[in-house]
Amino acid sequence: MKRALFALGISALTLSACASGVAPPANPTTLSGAMVAASSVADNAAAPVPTRDVTTAAGLGVLRGPQIATLQVDAGKTALAMESFRTSCPGLVRRTDNSGLTQGSDWIAACDAVKTWSGDALTFFATHMDAVQVGTGKAFATGYFEPEIAGCRAPQAGCDVPVYKRPPDLIDVDLGQFSDELKGRTIRGKVNGTKFVQYDDRAAIENGSLSGRGLEIAYAADAVEFFFLQIQGSGRLKLPDGNVMRIGYDSQNGRGYTGIGRLMRDRGLITDASMQGIVAFLRANPEEGRKIMQENKSYIFFRELTGAGPLGAMGYPVVGEASIAVDVKFIPLGAPVWLSMDRAEPNGIWIAQDTGGAIKGPNRIDTFWGAGDRAREIAGGMAARGAALVFLPKSAVARLGL
Repeated sequence: MKRALFALGISALTLSACASGVAPPANPTTLSGAMVAASSVADNAAAPVPTRDVTTAAGLGVLRGPQIATLQVDAGKTALAMESFRTSCPGLVRRTDNSGLTQGSDWIAACDAVKTWSGDALTFFATHMDAVQVGTGKAFATGYFEPEIAGCRAPQAGCDVPVYKRPPDLIDVDLGQFSDELKGRTIRGKVNGTKFVQYDDRAAIENGSLSGRGLEIAYAADAVEFFFLQIQGSGRLKLPDGNVMRIGYDSQNGRGYTGIGRLMRDRGLITDASMQGIVAFLRANPEEGRKIMQENKSYIFFRELTGAGPLGAMGYPVVGEASIAVDVKFIPLGAPVWLSMDRAEPNGIWIAQDTGGAIKGPNRIDTFWGAGDRAREIAGGMAARGAALVFLPKSAVARLGL
């Protein structure tokens, strides 16, 4: 859904991709039946001693967490997480883990077991994995969802905001091919003569730089709604005949993301930096709002989705209230993550199945809530602080010496 350089959920608009290291709440809200709460992880555990390289979880350092069986979870949500883990397994066992914590072979035992597991989901995780704390364990979580907006397949009056597919001249460059120090880093741009230059930014694209090239796959009825759909990375276009066209992330223009919520708040334009507050200002001030949106130079390209979806960075469908986006340098893509935060909704076990351009740093989480009004409401106001634990295969934990 938010693959490669794509950026974030709605709350990240307001907080502009907050970095990790935020203070945990004094009394985090937790679900009933708790045995281990966030404070026992984030407040009481010492931080590991980092190596010189703090750009990965392995370099930052990890500590052994509490026993998984003692963690506070909701049984239904945990079962949903186990199903998402099962879905991710084919990719998980063959992925290169950029966090430095695991190897693909570490996950084979758990992935074999989950195929036929019929017992309690928490017992499955406790049997095959151990919990670790990455860095301080202090976490910050935002939310994203799959929006539905009015659209059309061909331009017409009141429905003329282009939805572009990936342009053929947009090029990905793997910088690791040129320097070992740049391994894992990519950039995007285009060739202009003999030079590689930045690709068109949002303002240029919205002002017509791609028009006339046959790149339009559909049209949106409202520029503001489409702006927010781009931030989510996928969505649904409600067509005039009542049918729905689903669109998913195809690529991004390589430009950096700017969170307009923080920008507007810093300028004194709004005091309510929720999605609702941002939208209200943009609609009340259309010309100024258009210029503000264009200050976010990042632009997302889409493709039509006809199968299961929306798809996350692993290429598998993300599931509402089970899937999260993470920074793969600190959390292995496909790994389970336990959250205990200062609001109840995100608490419990999630599966890291997605990434986001603004989801950077240890324990920086973007929670996926699915589609519909409830998902929009929760994701739009999600800005939770607390603690995170990552579940790793027992063989990986042993190799780490924990």
